[in-house]
Amino acid sequence: MVQRVTVPSLFTPPVYAHASVVEAGTKLAFLAGSVPLDADGNLVGPGDPVRQAEQVLANLDEQLRAVGSDMAHVAYTDVYVVSTETAVLSAVWDVVEASGLSIGPHSSTLLGVACLGYTGQLVEITATAVVPEA
Repeated sequence: MVQRVTVPSLFTPPVYAHASVVEAGTKLAFLAGSVPLDADGNLVGPGDPVRQAEQVLANLDEQLRAVGSDMAHVAYTDVYVVSTETAVLSAVWDVVEASGLSIGPHSSTLLGVACLGYTGQLVEITATAVVPEA
């Protein structure tokens, strides 16, 4: 369903593909940003981007299952991290890499941003996934 493409004439990406191609006619899910809130709406891991990334990925997994998909079928993500330090972005990326998203590997963009929507929020991930036929 998803063809992962790493372009030989470009740099070899560490744990993502340069592109993901989905054949027309495949059902896709476009997920809203997954945030580091628990089921009661409380922020998980205040001040800790790694802990927040773990919660974001757990929530993303729930979103995917709710639409009939899973981490292995994610074609693309945007990973937002409130930081200007590449070490912080790398620490969050390590959590992403250790998740089921690395099975693909999917295509992704990692961004350092000034702020996100919830007070204290440091990480958010948006995703596009294939929904496999039952």
